[in-house]
Amino acid sequence: MNLWQTTFVIALVLTAGIVVSCRENRSAPESNNIARSLSGNDVSGFKRAALPRDFKFPQDLGPHQEYQTEWWYYTGNLSSKDGRDFGYQLTFFRRALSPFEINRESNWSTNQIYFAHFALSDIESGKFYSSERWSRGALGLAGAESDLFRVWIDDWFIEGDGKNFKLKANDGPVSIELTMKSMKPVVLQGDKGLSQKSAEPGNASYYFSQTRISTSGTVRIDSHEFRVKGLSWLDREWSTSALAENQEGWDWFSIQLNDGREIMLYQLRLKDGGVDNYSSGSFIEKDGAVRQLKADDFEIEVLDTWKSPVTGIIYPSKWQISIPSHGIELNVVPLLQDQELLVSFVYWEGAVKVSGDGVSGKGYVELTGY
Repeated sequence: MNLWQTTFVIALVLTAGIVVSCRENRSAPESNNIARSLSGNDVSGFKRAALPRDFKFPQDLGPHQEYQTEWWYYTGNLSSKDGRDFGYQLTFFRRALSPFEINRESNWSTNQIYFAHFALSDIESGKFYSSERWSRGALGLAGAESDLFRVWIDDWFIEGDGKNFKLKANDGPVSIELTMKSMKPVVLQGDKGLSQKSAEPGNASYYFSQTRISTSGTVRIDSHEFRVKGLSWLDREWSTSALAENQEGWDWFSIQLNDGREIMLYQLRLKDGGVDNYSSGSFIEKDGAVRQLKADDFEIEVLDTWKSPVTGIIYPSKWQISIPSHGIELNVVPLLQDQELLVSFVYWEGAVKVSGDGVSGKGYVELTGY
């Protein structure tokens, strides 16, 4: 399910043309409240995700500018020939400052802001790299296109035809350049792609995933280049509002089991410490058949925590996931404890390993609102 962005203050910073890069700067930025950003904005004039719709591919990989916010969210676990493991995240976000573009003489004028997060986990060395870029959707600096799908900021990009993709990002000592091929049909999350996040009509997103994407390419760290292979996952969402005022954040899991099945779960956390009934998920069989999961179909138990030495935030760091209807009980453990992104929204997102009775795999976990 994934990020949610941005406060109007951040948008104003972007319209001033400021581009931010965090690289290995481990000083903590001021964290913005995700739930407030998704629930307290002026949504007048924008379309809202209220009813199921017909999805068209590959067109729906492209932008939906009639909605306020959308994102393209790639994560993956990769390994070199000698067994060195890496996790990566490359996410592009579009945010509209107004529902309609205002005609101005300047070619710099736009009502669309783009930003991106790039992270790399080097499991062997125990190092985590994260960075972000911001730009405006003008003069070719950043944008998204549908005809031949492409989303980009400067030389960071994702492009493809719906099944085959190329992905590239770099920052300081690290870079990735990957080619990818989707191995399963698109999964429409929620009610035929309408993912309801709270009781209010329109507090929802249009949400689909590609849950098993064969991936190969190169990872570079300093002067060392690694040829890698593995699996990636795409989460694709667009919306105008999502969370309710009583919701604090969420825990999101994407799991790729070695037997060819996948699991997506998100647990919406309430400000009073409870779990919202609008938490949801899906179970994808080897043949691509999808079983939707409601909040009472699964349980996520926190077994351990980790305290960030930079922000002081305490995050869950080990979980037990139970899905009784599918006979699933899994232990989920981070491949690195410190996979905290110190970007404009401080959050934890990282590679994990998965084990259970007769099953194993890898995945990604996102923790927001802590």
